Amino acid sequence: MNDTSSVTEYVTFTTAGQMFGLPIERVQDVFKPTRMTRVPLARPEIAGVLNLRGRIVTAIHLSNRLDLPSRADGVPPMAIGIESGAESFGLLVDAVGEVLKLADGEREQNPINLDRKIARVSAGVFRLDGQLLVVLDVDRVLDLGAEAMAA
Repeated sequence: MNDTSSVTEYVTFTTAGQMFGLPIERVQDVFKPTRMTRVPLARPEIAGVLNLRGRIVTAIHLSNRLDLPSRADGVPPMAIGIESGAESFGLLVDAVGEVLKLADGEREQNPINLDRKIARVSAGVFRLDGQLLVVLDVDRVLDLGAEAMAA
């Protein structure tokens, strides 16, 4: 068992009714995306690109990326800014929640019944008051080429 004294902070958010978390050290910022430019012939999960304080950010629909239903109520998404290598990305999510401090020792392996598409990008789960918080592995979420190669 891990040392329960070590704690990680997670930025929580929801997409398609599922609660997710990202380690706070991977999150650059949280913002409302504006003036997004579509990218012709891009994969369905690529929402487009936008300019965020002079940087080009690739916006990724997390719901499309995980084959989850997209929000249909017309409420604009929020974006969680993350970086990988020299690239900037914005994960488009339904709503951003709070920052939670969770003991590393309480993180569990993915349950056997977790949706396969989510399990592929999950780094484990926390059980919180009747809700499952899925911790996303940022690098696996951003690895858009892996499934294309496997397909």
